[in-house]
Amino acid sequence: MRFASRSDFGDAASPYGEALAAARTNPGFVDLTVSNPTRCGFDYPVAIATALGDATVLHYSADPRGIHTARTSIAELYAENYGAQVSPENILLTASTSEAYGYLLRLFCEPGDAILVPSPSYPLFDLLARLHDVELIPYPLVYHDGWQIDPASLAAAVTPRTRAIVAIHPNNPTGHFCSPADRDALFATALEHGLPLILDEVFLDYTLESASQPSFASLQPPVLTFVLGGLSKLLALPQMKLAWTVVCGPPSETAIAMERLEIIADTFLSIATPPQVALPKWLVLREAMQSQIQARVSSNLRALDLAIAGTSVSRLKVEGGWAVVLRIPANDDDRAVAIRLLQEEGIAAHPGSLYGFPSRGWLVLSLLTPTEAFRDGVQRLTAAVA
Repeated sequence: MRFASRSDFGDAASPYGEALAAARTNPGFVDLTVSNPTRCGFDYPVAIATALGDATVLHYSADPRGIHTARTSIAELYAENYGAQVSPENILLTASTSEAYGYLLRLFCEPGDAILVPSPSYPLFDLLARLHDVELIPYPLVYHDGWQIDPASLAAAVTPRTRAIVAIHPNNPTGHFCSPADRDALFATALEHGLPLILDEVFLDYTLESASQPSFASLQPPVLTFVLGGLSKLLALPQMKLAWTVVCGPPSETAIAMERLEIIADTFLSIATPPQVALPKWLVLREAMQSQIQARVSSNLRALDLAIAGTSVSRLKVEGGWAVVLRIPANDDDRAVAIRLLQEEGIAAHPGSLYGFPSRGWLVLSLLTPTEAFRDGVQRLTAAVA
């Protein structure tokens, strides 16, 4: 049987994956990579479940942009929380932000075209680009007492085949928000080359070492801009499979984009009715979840700082999100270090190279791990690698 080359991902097994599977069976295993909030011991309000009991979920009306009441609740969220005036008609609901990325790649890219993505960033982009026959061109994020975009490197990354620029606000795993200088660089490059911006803001509400940050939807962007968000992070509900794209920028381009996206979405109609019906009630509950996560993340950062104090391990500045980047002695390949931590210490940590860091000297941890386990894990990790 002949299969498409885009679906050839090689051997699914990897030394790290095999070591992780073995470590999970051992008592005392600590997962410092967990990113699924439903497995982290948070207290979910019962009202989240009861909101799904509305009789309206038994009725189906196929609207490719999403049920109007759900889109209206998103528009109200952006007005109240971010000061952005967004029309429900310029909001598209999808089952996930991954699906939204897929729609946007179909909207702008022919096979062989390219998009610019920050590095370090999500490993997910590699798979999405491959499945849509699109090339990824990284533009580097640089670290000088905090992460930032290098405007010259961003501009130099543009090629004749570039069709869009992706930015993440705040980025994962670096946890930095786009500064005013970063925003200026993104807008200037996009304007010069006639490119749309895709802004992933799924972690926008989770600020750590900085004040709340503006959504790009509130900035009256001078170029066609797509702002992505979703329940997975906003309400720690990845299982509910609901995300959104806010389309903003020049009105004429926004209208064309929405018309085309509506046809793409109508082809799949992938969003279930129940989460759309429940969305207005769920959004009211977001503070109940976000406050727990913020407290967990802050507590874990304090525990990490205590564990690494006076050692050869350090952490980079993090402004938002759920992850933290560690700088460790560059004595070995980071994948080898991560495997050794699994086999000898029973600790799961991500190698930095998974996110685009150099192959030596970097680890990435989740800050969602329950605090007692996190404290134990980082103490053992530090003793093993420092």
